Amino acid sequence: MMTPRWRYIGAAVGVLFSLHLLASIHPTYRASTSPFSLFPSSWTDGDYVASGQPPASAVPAVSGELPTADQLRIAAGIEDRRKANAAFVVLARNSDLWPIIESMRQMEDRFNYWAQYDYVFLNEVEFSDEFKRYTQSVTSAKCHYGLIEPEHWFQPEWIDEEKAKAAREEMIRKKVIYGHSVPYRNMCRFYSGFFFRHALLASYDYYWRIDPSVKFFCDITYDPFLLMQDEQKVYGFTLSLYEYIETIPTLWNSVKEFIAEHPEHLAEDNAIAFISDDGGESYNKCHFWSNFEIGDLNFWRSDAYMEFFEFLNRKGGFYYERWGDAPVHSIAAALFARKDQIHFFQDIGYRHEPFQHCPQGEAHTRGKCWCDPKNNFDFEWYSCTTRYNKLFEGDGA
Repeated sequence: MMTPRWRYIGAAVGVLFSLHLLASIHPTYRASTSPFSLFPSSWTDGDYVASGQPPASAVPAVSGELPTADQLRIAAGIEDRRKANAAFVVLARNSDLWPIIESMRQMEDRFNYWAQYDYVFLNEVEFSDEFKRYTQSVTSAKCHYGLIEPEHWFQPEWIDEEKAKAAREEMIRKKVIYGHSVPYRNMCRFYSGFFFRHALLASYDYYWRIDPSVKFFCDITYDPFLLMQDEQKVYGFTLSLYEYIETIPTLWNSVKEFIAEHPEHLAEDNAIAFISDDGGESYNKCHFWSNFEIGDLNFWRSDAYMEFFEFLNRKGGFYYERWGDAPVHSIAAALFARKDQIHFFQDIGYRHEPFQHCPQGEAHTRGKCWCDPKNNFDFEWYSCTTRYNKLFEGDGA
């Protein structure tokens, strides 16, 4: 039995840990308390992954080398520039108009003023004329507006609502973020299994997800879509972290059930070491933060992923728990693709509250980034990016 003294000490340690977790969101606190602050600056200021310069095929033919943003502004009207068959995907409500405009304005200023990729906006209700007018006014690229099919968005009728309600109430009691929300669960399920089936995306091969109120810190003077296409990548990310286990208590058991039934879908030289520390027996909770993702739509349309999603969907965990699209996408990419088909866009500065990725070293200078390099979630204890980097140690990647 715990003595009173040790009980008080344990409680004090728990309070201190919670305060550190909450305060670590603040960049100044992070910079002074992070264990990386004890390391030589060369360990964290340089290019700590082997991505370096983008492949030549992804660089627009404006100059003999990687062009500057100013050169691209001058050449923005190039009509015959090689492009991927790609679009930005934006899931939004009419009430998200100005937060979406904020995200679009940054994407236009940093990349799309010269790249000119389409936007596909999706909503569970019709977009208002105001939403269409203002979003189209921000870009000279084409904007498309689509309505989500009800069966792709709303909670299925076969879900036991009493069971789902009890699960939500338990998450409210445990103070799980979005634990109360059915619309949030609808969104997670939609992004997990349906967005890539929408008719407006049928003609595209690649997508870049954009959320409201995000920041893009750096000039992007090459084409990330062409990088994905030419390097045969299927998934690209900037941030990774650990999932809150209270939202996915049975997800990994369901994954193991699926793999036992379909071992043929496992890719050789995959990234299972990113998501499991024991060869797949358990899930270490690492996932790519899917509010930024550049991906191959045909990967999600593949038999492997479609069968995987349908298996998970039948389990009901999107509603009986709070399975997110981030762990679902991450687990699928880690298992069904080779590890070299997952790309870390370390030179794209990005923030979605409360975390951000800020490029380091030469990549920061090259991109004229306006983020503080020291405010970089990659180096924090709650980040999984070091696990991704370790996938390539010793293989020259």
